[in-house]
Amino acid sequence: MSGVLNLVSVGPGFGDLIVPRAIAALRDSNVIVAYELYLRWISSHIEGKEIHTPPLTQERERALLAIDKARSGEKVALISSGDIGIYAMAALAFDEMKEDDDYQVNVIPGVTSANACASLLGSPLSHDFATLSLSNLLCPWEWIENRARHIAQADLACVLYNVQSAGRQEGVYRILKLMLESKAPHTLCGVVKNAYRPGQEVSIHRLDELPSLQFDMLTSIVIGNRFTQRKRGYIFTPRGYNDWHDESVVAAEEPALPSQAVWVFAGTSDGNALAKQLAAQGHQVVVSTATEYGGELALQDCPGVTVWAGRQGVEARKQALLRHEARVLVDATHPYATLMSQQLMGLSQSLGVPYLRYERPSAIADIANHALVCDSMEQAAEQAIARGERIFLATGSKDLATFLQAPGADRKQWFVRVTAEPEFIQRAIDLGIPRSRICAMQGPFSQGFNEALWRDWNIDCVVTKDSGDAGGYRAKADAAKALNIPLLTVRRPALDYPVQAGNLDEALAQVERWQKESQRA
Repeated sequence: MSGVLNLVSVGPGFGDLIVPRAIAALRDSNVIVAYELYLRWISSHIEGKEIHTPPLTQERERALLAIDKARSGEKVALISSGDIGIYAMAALAFDEMKEDDDYQVNVIPGVTSANACASLLGSPLSHDFATLSLSNLLCPWEWIENRARHIAQADLACVLYNVQSAGRQEGVYRILKLMLESKAPHTLCGVVKNAYRPGQEVSIHRLDELPSLQFDMLTSIVIGNRFTQRKRGYIFTPRGYNDWHDESVVAAEEPALPSQAVWVFAGTSDGNALAKQLAAQGHQVVVSTATEYGGELALQDCPGVTVWAGRQGVEARKQALLRHEARVLVDATHPYATLMSQQLMGLSQSLGVPYLRYERPSAIADIANHALVCDSMEQAAEQAIARGERIFLATGSKDLATFLQAPGADRKQWFVRVTAEPEFIQRAIDLGIPRSRICAMQGPFSQGFNEALWRDWNIDCVVTKDSGDAGGYRAKADAAKALNIPLLTVRRPALDYPVQAGNLDEALAQVERWQKESQRA
């Protein structure tokens, strides 16, 4: 008598998400082979059957057991959660089959982890997407990183499986770093734990917020693409990309850029001042900014330059620099934009283009008697929670989650100041900041303004970055001193810059030297 091997998918965890064909296969089988956890949501369909439950780590043993039973003439159901053909048991079963086996094989599809997680988030996988397992038990890690790099460069939406385990803690953060090299930091993402199982957790984040989170093997990460949007607490990726002049796309389009120019990566007032001086001296200058608003300020402040506004990935920058034969890369980004600085240093090396870091001087030493210096955002969060009840964050929007998700944060009242960009305001709201505690304005701000705002809000602790005088740091420090409230200052990250200038004259002189050397060559 010929046996039957049913390769049965039983979905993410709820009985009502098992397809009818799978239920029929379970009822028709007299032998069940499964990891014990899966029996919880199929128990009503397998009463009175012969059941085998080898442990989670014995996947091949489970496949061999099911095949042996089918060879002996039994009707066997080999069970997998999700879809048995996707990162699951079907491939192992086919791997162990022999060409001369005569038992019947039926593969019954199911709801995958990607489908389940996407449904809880909204509709983030509505266009092209990829899935990537971060488990290196069956795949070399360098292959995983290579695939992640190509997914990011193609800006595909993707789902990360097997995100983090007890013995594999750092891999996911390496993959997220690769994603950030090519995907915009504001790319919308979802983190789903225990999809359609007890203990289900669903949250939405920006891509650049994910590295600060902890995950586990029960968590999947869904990463959107440049078109992914937020609506009514969900995220979705539009099916049609026909309107290429939509606002979400315009920022990433490349304008007519000059060749052999000095590229100033700015977004800061001192970066714009440098670009203005370079243009006045006759240099061709391209100013690259992360936001449309930053681009508008650059056009206003820097006559004679070309502006490229919007968050481009590292590959888009590389191709633009190559096509237009960039002469010099000036990194005048914010002192805390370390990822961007690392990317620019990498581009400088790979393209053979000189790199200059132009950074506003620190002001911490000038007010050391009042500033309480912290080495990280995490330390600042701990100190703020210990010292204040009504805490004002002047750290920008990127690090809000570090403070608001720290132990004890729920017992404090938080007030924030962010740039008046809709996405930054929305991020604060999503993290639970009431609208009445959000100040959305473009700085820098005077000492008087800070004093008035903090006095009106009864602020008793302020957290800020060492943004220098150009970033309004001294005005914040003086205001905090006048009100006699603690000022926690997060120290600047330390990077090993190849060439650095701390004032306008030094930066201009260095660019001029490189230009003369280039002309002699």
